[in-house]
Amino acid sequence: MTLSVAVIGAGPAGLAAADMLQSGGAQVHVFDAMPSVGRKFLLAGIGGLNLTHSEPMPGFLARYAERAPALAPFIEAFGPDAVREWAKVLGVHTFVGTSGRVFPKDMKAAPLLRAWLHRLRAGGEGRPPVRFHMRHRWLGWADAGTTLRLANPDGELSFAADATVLALGGASWSRLGSDGAWVPLLATRGVDIAPLRPSNCGFDAAPTGAGRSGWSEHLRDRFAGEPVKPVAISAADAAGVVHRQQGEFVVTATGVEGSLVYAFSAGLRDAIAAQGQATLTLDLLPQHTLEQVRTETRRPRGTRSLSTHLKSRLHLQGVKMGLLHELLSPAQLNDPDVLAGFIKALPLVVSAARPVDEAISTAGGVRFEALDSGLMTRAVPGLFVAGEMLDWEAPTGGYLITACLATGRAAGQGVIDWWRAR
Repeated sequence: MTLSVAVIGAGPAGLAAADMLQSGGAQVHVFDAMPSVGRKFLLAGIGGLNLTHSEPMPGFLARYAERAPALAPFIEAFGPDAVREWAKVLGVHTFVGTSGRVFPKDMKAAPLLRAWLHRLRAGGEGRPPVRFHMRHRWLGWADAGTTLRLANPDGELSFAADATVLALGGASWSRLGSDGAWVPLLATRGVDIAPLRPSNCGFDAAPTGAGRSGWSEHLRDRFAGEPVKPVAISAADAAGVVHRQQGEFVVTATGVEGSLVYAFSAGLRDAIAAQGQATLTLDLLPQHTLEQVRTETRRPRGTRSLSTHLKSRLHLQGVKMGLLHELLSPAQLNDPDVLAGFIKALPLVVSAARPVDEAISTAGGVRFEALDSGLMTRAVPGLFVAGEMLDWEAPTGGYLITACLATGRAAGQGVIDWWRAR
């Protein structure tokens, strides 16, 4: 008898599960609430699809922090090199950028997705064609068993499968399908779930004056949307160890966001939860030493304004000057030694993470302790979970997509192993 599997969610994890199941000879039905496949995947590729990272495996796994041991078997089975080879088989060649990130040579997501979908739909050589059912929203189960309830534009239907793989994402970018609506559905079946929280997210700046709720009106109007670069951020983790990284971020109407902020988001979010606020320290001139900066701030400026002087001597201008005026007092700005210290170490206090729906990804989800080694839920036999629904998080840089692909494939293989064992 042919194994019939329902995959709920047509993102990278769901498609990876379908790919593995198809290779094992299963008849796969992919359901998704969206009108087309891979909406979030395509969005991720707008600025250049970052598929994975070239970092050696020990460092690569460390990016998953406390969940590295749980993810290790899946990522070691399908890691960065395997991701690049998989893309190559689909006709998409990749390259390593200067940051170590891996991209398709054309930087686009659509050609890779098209080639992948063509292979899945075509089948052949013992691979039954994967059947896609779009605009089908999963509503849970028709009874206490495994029959699925699905809603489509024509009404509600039931679908019975031998096994189900859930790959519905977390709760970020709900307009693309990841809305976290699955949480109560699994909780009622006894699946242990860690609360969903924003990850790789922006933060609101803490008020810096009486009656203020964050940035001043001047900073918002003048600099919201402006990138701050080059800049380095330092912040302490939960153990008190200070980490430093250089890059860029963006000043928003309420605070800060961008790749450099995302790299620290987990620690900042957890510190805010524990203490009500968190501090990140900005080095506005990472290419200068403190002594070099101090030499220039001490230099007599005559009748020139401070802004003109710093622009002339240190090329410090625009949004960086805006941040100094926003966060320092007139006395601090006019003391050359104090100002130099703040240019190299400007404390920025943040008081709240932006809402989870605005985040790049989410933390929390189905705990690994609630699953067996094949990613099947212990509470509901035949129900498997993959991708961002699982309780892990990682920074941007290719780590997110790699883990989604790896766990999707693992869940697909888990279904096959479970079925054969039965």
